[in-house]
Amino acid sequence: MFNTLREDIKTVRAKDPAARSLLEVVFCYPGLHALWFHRLAHFLWQHRFRFLARFISHIGRFLTGIEIHPGAKIGRRFFIDHGAGVVIGETAEIGDDVLMYQGTVLGGTSLKKEKRHPTVGSHVVIGTGAVALGAISIGDGARVGAGSVVIKSVPPGATVVGIPGRVVEDGQSPLMELEHGKLPDPVAEAIRLVLQRQNKLEERLRRLENSSSVLTEDELSMISGKIVRYFSEGEGI
Repeated sequence: MFNTLREDIKTVRAKDPAARSLLEVVFCYPGLHALWFHRLAHFLWQHRFRFLARFISHIGRFLTGIEIHPGAKIGRRFFIDHGAGVVIGETAEIGDDVLMYQGTVLGGTSLKKEKRHPTVGSHVVIGTGAVALGAISIGDGARVGAGSVVIKSVPPGATVVGIPGRVVEDGQSPLMELEHGKLPDPVAEAIRLVLQRQNKLEERLRRLENSSSVLTEDELSMISGKIVRYFSEGEGI
């Protein structure tokens, strides 16, 4: 148990450059406190002390602002950075070396007593305010951008952004950590392509309007009159 506690502390110091001392980590990191509350609550949950487990979980939520159901399974070296508003549901499963930021939700989409929360692989980073819903899987090494809403499974090593979340293929190798300011925006990219197409069409129209082969308004009126007479009087054009 003490080895696990030491490992949790080392994880905070390794993943947060703001951590300056051991005392600061132990006493001033709600993400670490929430994890320790969960480890105790999960132990009691597994041994069928369900009410006591939920009560300890509730105390942890009150003190840290982080809600982790005691039934959730969390691996080693898990870290919640600035954890206010984080919610992890009962059937959620989290692998090793996972980093989550504030406001992250691993939520359910079913009222049935079954697997209804996400399964997160190892070495995953989930950005601020991101939401993953349902019994989906987020593969090892995946990155979920800030504010994304993930409703479909994510392949290993992929980067997901947007609402709903879309896998971004940017031709670059995966980053060790999620750089929120450098994530591509698929919606902005789609708008950019539409504007490019519009500009091409407008340029083509301008060329046609300036071309000598374009019929004048009088010529168009004359042809239109001939067509009307042809259908009304049976005359040839």
